Amino acid sequence: MSRVAACLARHVPPHARLTLALSGGLDSVVLLHALNVLRPHSFDLHAVHVHHGLSSRADDWEQFCAQICAALAVELSVHRIRIAESDPAGIEAAARRERRQIFAALDTDFLLTAHHKNDQAETLMLQLLRGAGPKGLSAMAELQRLPDWYAAQLRPLLPVTRAELWCYAQTHALDWVEDESNLDTRYRRNALRQQVMPLLDAHFPGVSNTLARAAALQADAAELLDDLARLDAQAAIDGARLDCPLLAALSIPRARNLLRYFIGLQGWPMPNARRLNEALHQLLDAHPAARMCVNLGGADLHRFRDGAYLVPARALPVQAPKVWRGEPFIALEAVGLRVAFTPTVGSGLKRTLLDAGRTELRLREGRERMRLTPGGPHRTLKNLLQESAIPPWERERLPLLVCDGRLVWAAGLGVDADFKAGPGEAGVMPACVQTSGNNERISQPGLRA
Repeated sequence: MSRVAACLARHVPPHARLTLALSGGLDSVVLLHALNVLRPHSFDLHAVHVHHGLSSRADDWEQFCAQICAALAVELSVHRIRIAESDPAGIEAAARRERRQIFAALDTDFLLTAHHKNDQAETLMLQLLRGAGPKGLSAMAELQRLPDWYAAQLRPLLPVTRAELWCYAQTHALDWVEDESNLDTRYRRNALRQQVMPLLDAHFPGVSNTLARAAALQADAAELLDDLARLDAQAAIDGARLDCPLLAALSIPRARNLLRYFIGLQGWPMPNARRLNEALHQLLDAHPAARMCVNLGGADLHRFRDGAYLVPARALPVQAPKVWRGEPFIALEAVGLRVAFTPTVGSGLKRTLLDAGRTELRLREGRERMRLTPGGPHRTLKNLLQESAIPPWERERLPLLVCDGRLVWAAGLGVDADFKAGPGEAGVMPACVQTSGNNERISQPGLRA
């Protein structure tokens, strides 16, 4: 198939490892056959089959895929998943989620999927009915690199219609399996394919070609919007921070485009239009001193000191106090931190005072007070944190060291002046260590000693 060969020539370097997502249906079987014909053109071909367990025929489909791969000497890996019908995402979305997790972990250069021109048209229609913007309406790209995938996703059949695939299969006497769930119009894509698209084609002949062309035009528009966002981001985005005054200086559509780009840049899924507009409204209109937080699904958007930040949405941590008995580390599992206690001389906390009392490591409970300067006033921890550079979303996970009920150290603020070790006195200096897998690092600035 010349169009598959042209796609590989555009994107696939010699000796690359290609893995085909093989369901056993018409589309993926035709692509497997075409790839096998082209295999002498120097690439390594494998296949992967996902056994969803949703059909009584799922074992037969797995066996069919194994047989055709064996006949073509193509290595096949099979992954079995189980999806509960009560999954809150719905069966379609849950199956897609599980497949993506498998595909993301594949050790290959390119994952090939058999999406074709009719799929492209249906995807555009579904996105349009969801109220998507240009990026959503651009539907599927021929080559896509996802941040959490090892492989690039390649769709060589996008220029090919379903009718052409059927003709190819007939010409080459190919067998394939039929998934009866594809006829179930309770699923939106099936309803669109079985009922809506034929009606559209009757009144607008060639509708799949027209919609695929529209998707390509939307892809151009989406890329232009990304180019504009990248230009705005040069001044407005610094790492994980979005500058709110610079955001406010833009027109509303341009600001919304930059916020959307910022969310994607941080690796979070895009919220729906209502949440996105609410977030933009609060970023632009909230008082600079107001404690602003908008939930965007998996992440919370905060405004702090004229900057916007995205952090994982999470409940308040619950952590029981832990008594310190001189050990070098204490873990606070609820907040993913360890506190290191380093022996010192003439600095840090006075060791004799800590040893003489009951010293505990815990999180905030309220009404804590401490004196940061000798002879200065005892001030509430709440006021000290408000004046500090510690972002609000970090304050609830702030480790505190308390001796006989008195706050003597707070991460990010320092030690109580009355408990400081004097010249020549034995001391101990607490410090936060962020834990991540088997690695440790001093935590973010808000949680430093």
